[in-house]
Amino acid sequence: MDKYIYNRSNGLWYERCGDYYLPCLALDEEKPVGVWGERYRRYLKEHRRSIYDELLLNDTLDDHVAEIDRQAEEMFDRMIKLIAVKRGITEHLKCEDQMAWVSAMNQIRDIAKEVVLNELIYC
Repeated sequence: MDKYIYNRSNGLWYERCGDYYLPCLALDEEKPVGVWGERYRRYLKEHRRSIYDELLLNDTLDDHVAEIDRQAEEMFDRMIKLIAVKRGITEHLKCEDQMAWVSAMNQIRDIAKEVVLNELIYC
């Protein structure tokens, strides 16, 4: 008996394990997804179930979530930089008054977070 056999009807290879032939299956590598992608995935699953199911059945959910995560991260970083420049938050302020700089940057982060969530994640 052969160690490996190929089934033309379903296009799968099988490996002999003891008395049985088991299909040689491997999972695709999972794309790394950050906090934005996980929030988006959870939102789709809980509030947009039909979209979630369609993406899942088409095997495009992971790619879609990874792309949204990438876009959200870029948008978040870009917004923080733009708002900081517009408000005049510089490294000079960081050297002079660290607490004021931290407070201002936390406010900017919160604003950017809300915009990303409302414009990209929960839409």
